[in-house]
Amino acid sequence: MKIEIHPDADAISLRAASWISKLAGRAIHNRGRFVAALSGGRTPLQTFRILADAPVEWRRVHIAQVDERVAPLGDPDRNLTHLHDALLRRIALPSARIHRMPVDAANLSAAAAGYVRVLEKVAGTPPIFDLVQLGLGPDGHTASLVPGDPALDVENADVALTEPYHGRSRMTLTFRAINRARRILWLVTGEDKQEALADLVRGDPSLPATRVRREGVLLLADRAAAALLEPSP
Repeated sequence: MKIEIHPDADAISLRAASWISKLAGRAIHNRGRFVAALSGGRTPLQTFRILADAPVEWRRVHIAQVDERVAPLGDPDRNLTHLHDALLRRIALPSARIHRMPVDAANLSAAAAGYVRVLEKVAGTPPIFDLVQLGLGPDGHTASLVPGDPALDVENADVALTEPYHGRSRMTLTFRAINRARRILWLVTGEDKQEALADLVRGDPSLPATRVRREGVLLLADRAAAALLEPSP
């Protein structure tokens, strides 16, 4: 895992957008497409706004979701709502290349299985993302893989459903799908993440986030989040 500590969230956003743009360019050059799974939360939104103005060949990009709350389309609780405002509405990306988690389906179990089939069509069987972008919760969760949830131990599927967490059930990529990605990007900001980030870097096995692999990983943190990390030699 490569760790970079930047002064603040603005600096992280600039670095992340530049890094994603270059990664997309390499993937498009090598494989003809760039398939990214993006997370929700506040931290990545500024990155997405900057990325919208980056020189990305959007017509060769596919965007999927890392996780989503079970809520109606357009609900402010939906990650998609904020992803749309920050990025999707501002780029020339055909709607067929935006792969929304179908959390408004009547049969969520069938919808989760169907989402895997969608991912297979764009990222292969099994699906291999060029990028999975993750955040870190103060409780050590990532995606919607939260402490104590049965979805943590799903090993035979790439998409799982969770029990209610902060009032909403979720649909989420599993560790199996996340760890298969070619590259993983963590974006971690804020002093409320200090303990979780220190535990993640130390490899505390009690944290769900620690189950994410460390090879091919870039972690960008601001100084507030990284306050408890030991200085590098």
